[in-house]
Amino acid sequence: MIPEVPGQLLRIYVDEGAKHEGKLVHEAIVRLCLKEGLAGATVLRGIAGFGARHRLHKAGIERFSADLPVVVEIVDVAEKIERLLPQIREMAGGGLITLEQVRIVAAPSADHPA
Repeated sequence: MIPEVPGQLLRIYVDEGAKHEGKLVHEAIVRLCLKEGLAGATVLRGIAGFGARHRLHKAGIERFSADLPVVVEIVDVAEKIERLLPQIREMAGGGLITLEQVRIVAAPSADHPA
C-alpha cells in the first residue's frame, strides 16, 4: 500500500471529434501522457452536454454523433501535471481545462494492477 500523497487532477473537456494536427485531441493527450510517464489518463464519453457556444450535443438513436462531449482525466503529482500543462492547453484548443488538488489514497502497482 502506498502512503497518501498530494496530487492534481487535470480535466480536459472537448468534443469527441476535435482534432489537433490531424489527430483526435483526446487520443493525442492520452498518448502524450503515456509517452511522458504519467501515472494514468482516462477518457470518459458523455451522452449529453453543452459548452461555451451553448450548442447541445447528445447521443440518440436518430443520430450517431461524432461531437459528443468527452472528458480526459489525468491524475498524478503536481510536478508532472504542471510540466505537461502547456502542451495540453495547446492541444485542447478551445476546450475547457480544470485543475484540482487531490489526495491520492490508493494507486495500482506492478504487484497489484487495477
